[in-house]
Amino acid sequence: MLIGLVRHGKTDWNEQGKIQGQTDIPLNEVGIVQAKALAERLSREDQIWDAVISSDLQRAHATAQIIASKLNIPLLESEPRLRERYFGEVEGTREQERHERWGTNWREIAEGVESNDEVRSRGLSAINEWKLKYPKRNLLVVSHGSFLAQIMEEICSDLEDQYLSNLSYSILELRDEKWHPQLYNCTIHLNEA
Repeated sequence: MLIGLVRHGKTDWNEQGKIQGQTDIPLNEVGIVQAKALAERLSREDQIWDAVISSDLQRAHATAQIIASKLNIPLLESEPRLRERYFGEVEGTREQERHERWGTNWREIAEGVESNDEVRSRGLSAINEWKLKYPKRNLLVVSHGSFLAQIMEEICSDLEDQYLSNLSYSILELRDEKWHPQLYNCTIHLNEA
């Protein structure tokens, strides 16, 4: 079994440096172009994906729709467990605002920020369900930066910790009940966008 992990395309809040969390911000024009660039890349590569699934937040769902349409594969029902980390009162703020209001350890101080354990728990719940439900299918998962970073750190602990760019593409393979990275945080398709 393979799972592909894709971070959604850019939004206006990404460009403004604002944390989105579960605030439902749409893709902007750049994000749409980015999604089309990955879809084009995947259409030229060997067809390995059986279906696409995404978070139910519109920036991820729109990215997934563009890819599924180009690859002519099913877009499964959106999955709320794939949502970005909930950032509580921090959502909509820029880094400088966060540091001024809560300090550099704002994640521990600000109200309502979902913990790493909570994010990992819901992500692993989805992955474990897919392993049972789709053991012979390769799923392309479109989600969010902080969420994907937590999931990859949990299931592939030997990965180098990197910032996941918008429209980054990673592939993990399940072998002997362990996930092995085949591709990590690749954005080569954005050079063509």
